[in-house]
Parts: sequence; C-alpha cells; structure tokens
Amino acid sequence: MTGTPLRVGLVGYGLAGSVFHAPLIAATEGLALDTVVTSSPERQEQARAEHPDVRVAGTAEELFGRADELNLIVIASPNKTHVPLATAALKAGLPVVVDKPVAGTAAEARELAALAEERGLLLSVFQNRRWDNDFLTLRALQDKGELGDVWRFESRFERWRPQPKGGWRESGDPAEIGGLLYDLGSHVVDQALVLFGPVTEVYAETDIRRPGAETDDDTFIALTHANGVRSHLYVSATTAQLGPRFRVLGSQAGYVKYGLDPQEAALREGLRPGPAWGVEPESLWGRIGSGESPLTGGGRPVPTLPGDYPAYYAAVAAALTGAGPNPVTAHEAAAALDVLEAARRSAHDKVTVTL
Repeated sequence: MTGTPLRVGLVGYGLAGSVFHAPLIAATEGLALDTVVTSSPERQEQARAEHPDVRVAGTAEELFGRADELNLIVIASPNKTHVPLATAALKAGLPVVVDKPVAGTAAEARELAALAEERGLLLSVFQNRRWDNDFLTLRALQDKGELGDVWRFESRFERWRPQPKGGWRESGDPAEIGGLLYDLGSHVVDQALVLFGPVTEVYAETDIRRPGAETDDDTFIALTHANGVRSHLYVSATTAQLGPRFRVLGSQAGYVKYGLDPQEAALREGLRPGPAWGVEPESLWGRIGSGESPLTGGGRPVPTLPGDYPAYYAAVAAALTGAGPNPVTAHEAAAALDVLEAARRSAHDKVTVTL
C-alpha cells in the first residue's frame, strides 16, 4: 500500500488499546496511529512512551472535533461505551473499528450497522481470534477435508485465576456487559459460527464460582448448527487443569490441539509483529488421527500455521481504500450476539433456546 497513511484515532488505552490495538495499528502498512484518547495521566504517559509521535487527548469529544483530520476511529474502551462512542464517530463521518463485543445486544449491533450503511462508512468488529494459529490450522484441515464431515467441535478458553481481579470486566452491574459469556464467549461463539454456520438451538450453563465474584466465571455453551454440527464451548477462569484448546471430531479423523496462540503473550511482553511472528514450537503442534488418544501417541503431528493478528488491520486498511472487503462485519457480530443472548436466557431459565 502506498501513499499517505490513514490517520487513526484510538479511544481507550487499557488492556485492549495498549496491548492489542495500538501495536497492531502501528505495525500496519498504510495506517498511522495519530491520537490516543485516555483520561488517565498514567496511561497518557504510557502512550507517549510507547508511541513517541502520538498525540494524546483526554476525551473522545476532542477527537471527534478533529474528524476532518482522521480516517478511522478505533474504540477499545469499556464495553458499555461501545455503542454511544461508535454512534458518535459514525455521525461525525468517521469509519469505525469496535472491539468485541460491539454491543450488549444484537439489536444494538444491527442499529449500528444500519447507521454505518446509511452513512456509507466502514463499521468493523475486532475479532482477532479468527487469526489465532490453531484456528487457521483447523480451517485449513477443514478446507482440505482431512477430518471428513465434522460431527462435534469442542473449544475451550480456560484459565486458572482463583482470585477475582476486579474491574468492570468482572462487575455484576448488567450495564457493564461484563462476565466471561460476553468476554471470552464472544471469541468462541464467533469461531464456531465462522467454521460451521448458523445456529438453531442454544443451551448454556453459567456459574459464579469464586468467593467475591459478581458475574459468570465458569460457563458452558452447547450449540446445534443448522448443518447438524454440535459445538461445545467452554470459557472459564476457574479451571485447575486445562483441557485441549480444540478437540474436533469428524467422520474420518479428529484433531486435538493444546495451548493458546502465542500472540497475546508476545504483545503483553512488548514484542511487536515481525519475522517469525505467531510461530509456535513443534512441541505444541496438535495431532490428527483416529482410534487413539493423542496423549498416548495417536495420530500424527500437524504443523501449526503461524498466527496472524496483523492480518486484521491490513484487511481494514484495504477495505478503507476500496481494495478489499470488511474483515468482520457488524452483521456477523450481531449473529454472535443472537447466540450470546440466547445462552444468557438459557442459563437463567434453564431451557434450550431455539433461534
């Protein structure tokens, strides 16, 4: 991509803004991180230290007041601010990327999509885990037909955090849109929909396990897809022994993969995209086979494709210049929110919800 870089304003410089969005924006050809919005003096100093050329603003209103100087707004602030900030940015004439979940409800997501379409503006949702190494590898196996017809998809995003950390992500206030169902659940549901398509039935169990916790920290979601595939999705902060990240069972073979994609850990450590980005050692490769556990040597190792979070913002840059499609649409995010809302109802009412 050549020419003047597109200027990006980033709202929020907590975990999402500082660890994921700012480094990926800065590493993307054709994009330039212009301004970071945070009211925290400490985070303002952090932003200046990590991105010396960046401007800093204390409020989003300051950013929208310079709309004619910017080409994209990225919203990485707390969940409850996503809809009002995205609405304001679109009304200011600016394309928008919103961190997941784009909204608290599918209806709100579709309203945002309609506003963006009415204004002729890009509205994209940051679903970086579509570019996880294991997910890319599983998609490649599926495309090659190496599993046969997939019958069951098990996906786990589990952690061992016996003490709550606090903050809005663990708040019991419904307005905060906290809890694992909407946090990690947004990832595992999105991946299941990308792999296996629309869902017809949803069953869920949500629990609050840890003393002092206010919202779900141990959640299970079962999906029945229209094509007959069943997805079993686990998200937890209370898992003392972690299961496989993926266990995918098909008519010809199964694929089992342990361990998380290395990109988040690398970004947290201050590493930045470059050569060998997203590559994991052979010892962590998953295995494909039939009739025996991978833990006792069954099957053969499958080289894990490199993870590629930078591909998301490269696709956003292409979409903004008319060189490619929106990598994750708000309508796709709304479909995932349909499932998350059904899961919340299922867990509350102890019923299976039909979509």
